Amino acid sequence: MDPYKYRPSSAFNSPFFTTNSGAPVWNNNSSLTVGSRGPILLEDYHLVEKLANFDRERIPERVVHARGASAKGFFEVTHDISHLTCADFLRAPGVQTPVIVLFSTVIHERGSPETLRDPRGFAVKFYTREGNFDLVGNNFPVFFIRDGMKFPDMVHALKPNPKSHIQENWRIVDFFSHHPESLHMFSFLFDDVGVPQDYRHMEGSGVNTYTLIDKAGKAHYVKFHWKPTCGVKCLLEDEAIKVGGSNHSHATKDLYDSIAAGNYPEWKLFIQTIDPVHEDRFDFDPLDVTKTWPEDILPLQPVGRLVLNKNVDNFFAENEQLAFCPAIVVPGVYYSDDKLLQTRIFSYADTQRHRLGPNYLQLPVNAPKCAHHNNHHEGFMNMMHRDEEVNYFPSRFDPVRHAEKYPIPPAIVTGRREKCIIEKENNFKQPGERYRSWAPDRQERFICRWVDALSDPRVTHEIRSIWISYWSQADKSLGQKLASRLNVRPSI
Repeated sequence: MDPYKYRPSSAFNSPFFTTNSGAPVWNNNSSLTVGSRGPILLEDYHLVEKLANFDRERIPERVVHARGASAKGFFEVTHDISHLTCADFLRAPGVQTPVIVLFSTVIHERGSPETLRDPRGFAVKFYTREGNFDLVGNNFPVFFIRDGMKFPDMVHALKPNPKSHIQENWRIVDFFSHHPESLHMFSFLFDDVGVPQDYRHMEGSGVNTYTLIDKAGKAHYVKFHWKPTCGVKCLLEDEAIKVGGSNHSHATKDLYDSIAAGNYPEWKLFIQTIDPVHEDRFDFDPLDVTKTWPEDILPLQPVGRLVLNKNVDNFFAENEQLAFCPAIVVPGVYYSDDKLLQTRIFSYADTQRHRLGPNYLQLPVNAPKCAHHNNHHEGFMNMMHRDEEVNYFPSRFDPVRHAEKYPIPPAIVTGRREKCIIEKENNFKQPGERYRSWAPDRQERFICRWVDALSDPRVTHEIRSIWISYWSQADKSLGQKLASRLNVRPSI
């Protein structure tokens, strides 16, 4: 028997999607959840296998966020939110927690210019007394897709063509033409804010919906927002070319030089909260990462300030070896059934185990600063000195016990196993509102960027028509202007 006879060499060898083991995949768009909203089930073999393969695609740089700069500092609580959470590091105004922050570009490789249009990562590691808390987000408050099943496909579409290694618009607009929920993210990415001036003049967002829990076990959904005290500034196309032409690391240099000069960057942390009892009151699903929570209904509540006052001592040790994972939370902060967050809980730790090794949390920059103990041991690059004989639990020879119980969300989970999209998609309202909030010159620049993207010679008439249809549903005049300039008849 020829061992290579059935080896897949191209997508055209099979009429349908399969798992790595050849089993047919009947839904490659939605994760397997309890009911339509979740949480996600670990038994979704295709999801876990898809993410695990994706996590190992790059040697040795990060699959995404390969290009970044980090700095150290502190977070200080300025407003009391102890009625919302029992998290120790948020216990009272005046409490300070050491942090390290990684800013990054998302898609482009490690040596790429920092002037390219791309989302920016904004990840904060809090070294709290109860362990680390990783708040891993971006500079935009929304995301392209709402289900982590699509994350590898999304990144593949945004990354360079695997044949030519050239990033091409036709691949991007083709993929996202199947995902109208991406319009809101594109209303940020193709806006003027799509190229930040530098990391200091950039907002941050936790993007995902988390849960805050108080001592009594009462839960509130929460979104985190970072606002720079020096304001938001961006680069338009001609400015980006000028800045990038002289220095492809301008944002890294700006951050380093500012801190070295004592001009410490600062951000204010705000939160928005929703009582889960009221989540059905909105015309969108609050756990949908393609949506923002309206600030007129859910106002920003101040929490604290983030100050970066120390540069890293060594770039490799505290930037390249720095590892984040949204699964790393502390008592008083928990996850929600946000489908993107649920998959990130697995995928981030998995990719770090591949990139840095199974003991990546023993690296100094990733290790907690509080006392910690468990029976995870040995493996590649183990740096822990252990002389104990008992490496199991429980044991009458080891005084280690369970910690005191702390609350997690009390919601009862019921539902059928399902692979499906959420009920309240509402893909067009918020991007349309955002477009209409801009001045005419800003709208014009947005239109020009879309005309450029849709003018790629390999973008078909069908794909152009779909995008014009989408933007027409967001804003009729926007769709008409795109149709006119692309010489396509608008139709919804």
